[in-house]
Amino acid sequence: MPPPAQPREVFILGITLDGRTFRPSDWAERLAGAMSSFRPGGAQQGRSAYIGYSPYCVPNVIGDVKCVVVNEALKDVEPMAWDFVMNFARDNRLQIAEACLVPDAPPPKP
Repeated sequence: MPPPAQPREVFILGITLDGRTFRPSDWAERLAGAMSSFRPGGAQQGRSAYIGYSPYCVPNVIGDVKCVVVNEALKDVEPMAWDFVMNFARDNRLQIAEACLVPDAPPPKP
């Protein structure tokens, strides 16, 4: 039996379909912040609550381009949240790429 497929990641790039840089400059942090409550186990409350991004929707910079990395698992957690981020990209004519984020290489041993 083959291993289950890993959820894909969708990169919403801060570049419009006509090649312009998307503004405002903090759009990625705002979008990821709006999705911060969608996390494994649901939103935390009380003393265990903290401010942070959801692992399903994380701002990032690749090269010189701001982006938001959206994990397809968000569809299962909250389909309306998935639709929200995809509609945000479509409505703002942002480029989308399907890929996976490769972890940074460990530092060389001394």
